Amino acid sequence: MADEDSIQELELFSPPCLHFIAAFLAMEPPDIIISFARDCGGGKILERVQRFIWEHCINRTDTKPFAPYLRSFLKKLIVEIESSGEVVIDELYEKYVYYMSLKENESVKGNARFSKTISFLFPRECWDLSSCPKSRKLEVLLHCSVNMLEGDTGCTIWPSSLFLSEFILSFPEVFTNKSCFEVGSGVGLVGICLAHIKASQVILSDGDLSTLANMRLNLESNKLTTRNDFLEHAVDSNMVQCLHLPWESAAENELLQIKPDIVLGADVIYDPLCLPHLVRVLAVLLNREGLYADGRNDRSDVCPRNQKCAKSNTCCAFDGSSGKSTRNIDHNDVYMHNGLQRWPVAYIASVIRNIDTYNCFLALAEEANLSVLDITEKMKPFNLLPYAKSYQQSSIRMLCILYLSK
Repeated sequence: MADEDSIQELELFSPPCLHFIAAFLAMEPPDIIISFARDCGGGKILERVQRFIWEHCINRTDTKPFAPYLRSFLKKLIVEIESSGEVVIDELYEKYVYYMSLKENESVKGNARFSKTISFLFPRECWDLSSCPKSRKLEVLLHCSVNMLEGDTGCTIWPSSLFLSEFILSFPEVFTNKSCFEVGSGVGLVGICLAHIKASQVILSDGDLSTLANMRLNLESNKLTTRNDFLEHAVDSNMVQCLHLPWESAAENELLQIKPDIVLGADVIYDPLCLPHLVRVLAVLLNREGLYADGRNDRSDVCPRNQKCAKSNTCCAFDGSSGKSTRNIDHNDVYMHNGLQRWPVAYIASVIRNIDTYNCFLALAEEANLSVLDITEKMKPFNLLPYAKSYQQSSIRMLCILYLSK
């Protein structure tokens, strides 16, 4: 029989244990983490599993900032162990008593910032991707809030940001050596993934100054250097530029300086009052008809020869009942090759929470001569967050937006 240390090592690299640690560091809901703990023990949270939890998670955590979260987790963990007739190890009891003894002002209040670690776990089928590290795990440290009500300040991690990050890591060839600009960058997760796959230039923007400050902290925590001023050309592949860019006051000449190959956004289609400003920003960034010397508007030569092209002629407007397309727009002059093309393109990941708001965005986009294509089914990212049960890929749509020649 193998000794306990070798058993623990095997557990550490087994999927249930990898998922447990990743879910714990990402501060997933306690019930989800406990389900992984049961998986580690074959259905029960045995003493060996409790030791694993203590040694690899709780005892290695800067505990005081996590006090409210860990107090809730340990309470549910202890109840789960006791209810199954198992014995709880002393360390877990003692740590729970410690958290219970903390005064409110000694622990962290609900609107405080925490350090989460988002772990992208690469399955075997994508080990050949250029985005896959040798360890087959990419960890991103983020300072953010666990209070979703702070979403307006960009200090929470929204599902669309996770989806867009998976998309970038699943299709690195789309973004590598491209100039990428994100509108509404929040905690900076997308920018960190862009830097990881070696985009030639990464520019992040947000309209909230406190969000920008938190974003810079996150970038620096992940060993990226930041600049607040605008650089026409990247001088360091490890550098990310951070711009204060409120959509409503963004000047056209300021936007024209950016010249991105790819524009990105996550959960930016949410407020009807902001949509006209967002669409204007996208239209300016994507309208680059004078980019090429020949000045031709024909895009039929975008795809390389002898390569299969995907061509769509429907927009992605939805009706409220069926979610199906309600109107068609001729997009025959828009050619794509696995998402690659030489004209500027935008990728917007969005949860469609309100059909009317979404269709308002589509109407404004059409007025601005923007083509909106739903590519969710054509370009599905790998599931790199298998432990994140509170996040579902299926709830998010990926939109590809291009400027149509007039």
